[in-house]
Amino acid sequence: MARKEIMQKVAGYDEIIRDNTILEKYGFDYPARKGEVQKIIDSLHPQRLDLIVSEIREQTASAKSFRLVSGNGALPPFQSGQYINVFLEAGGIRTSRPYSIASSPTQTGYYEITVRRVEDGFVSNVLLDELKPGDRLQASSPAGNFHYNPLFHGNRLAFIAGGSGITPFMSMIREMADRNLDRRLHLFYGSRVEEDVIYRQEIERIAEAHKNFTWDLVVSEPDPSFSGCRGFIDANLIGKKLEGTDWTFFVCGPEAMYQFCLPQLEKLSIPARKTKVEVMGAPKNIVSYPGWPENVKAGDVFQVAVKGKKSIRAAAVEPLMISLERAGLAIPALCRSGECSLCRTKLLSGNVYQPNGVKLRKSDRTFGYIHPCMAYPISDIEILL
Repeated sequence: MARKEIMQKVAGYDEIIRDNTILEKYGFDYPARKGEVQKIIDSLHPQRLDLIVSEIREQTASAKSFRLVSGNGALPPFQSGQYINVFLEAGGIRTSRPYSIASSPTQTGYYEITVRRVEDGFVSNVLLDELKPGDRLQASSPAGNFHYNPLFHGNRLAFIAGGSGITPFMSMIREMADRNLDRRLHLFYGSRVEEDVIYRQEIERIAEAHKNFTWDLVVSEPDPSFSGCRGFIDANLIGKKLEGTDWTFFVCGPEAMYQFCLPQLEKLSIPARKTKVEVMGAPKNIVSYPGWPENVKAGDVFQVAVKGKKSIRAAAVEPLMISLERAGLAIPALCRSGECSLCRTKLLSGNVYQPNGVKLRKSDRTFGYIHPCMAYPISDIEILL
């Protein structure tokens, strides 16, 4: 009996032949479509974004908003609360800084970031003083985990913002308004003075139009005429303003705000799983942190040997990444807050100080890897880039 005759006796043979005929007619020519999957991935998660400044808006005396459009195609989607890392040259140094996207994910034509002047900050000064419409910037694609997850966070969200920490919350608030989402949002916005409140008019307008969004402005150094909440965002204020306990808290602001507000949430017995914190850069006064060695002073400088490259001098109180950038040794960076692991570097010898909260893997600690964006030399060291 011939092979074909044998095959025809197999159960389902006719159905297989029929399906094969259909697939030959309507199926894909996969060799011809080679590379399409990679193109889709690159469009959603490009390594670099080429951005053009389309508009600049002054928010306060110390803050401006920049609308950035794509210079070479569509902008990749993002989740409200995420950030982009902006690359630029400042003072002859190639560096970068992450900025939360303040625009809503429903706005696909541009990203909006807001920059506030940082004391002694050379990057913020360049952006605020030199950037103009038409200028081009490079940035990473959107990244970060400081965003809403419906599986874990419920529909009652409390935002605690300080200063420019309002930016990721503006994206969340704008998305709620744009999509008329069924979420209950309450914003506690802390500011030293009223004049420094970013997005105030828009926040008031959204609160007026959407009854599921409310907010409290909390001013620590108010004018006598100020009639709102005074002082700080403490447990008493939070407990008084929020009905019930089933809230998920998102916290974003300056370092001092975390040190004050997070213990206040602990007083209210808010579990850690119900609190999300966005870390915004390296601490300003690292020598005051727990565990800083007493024998290392603020003015100490150490030798950093970069294997196979060169040796540089690095200040103890400056993140190792910045010292490397000053010496022309740029390394991959994204969050610059010890979370993303992109700058992961091998420490061959010597010691560094890394504050609590730096998300090192157990294997990194075992095999001597550090995050230079949040690592401070406390002795002469050798590293491998």
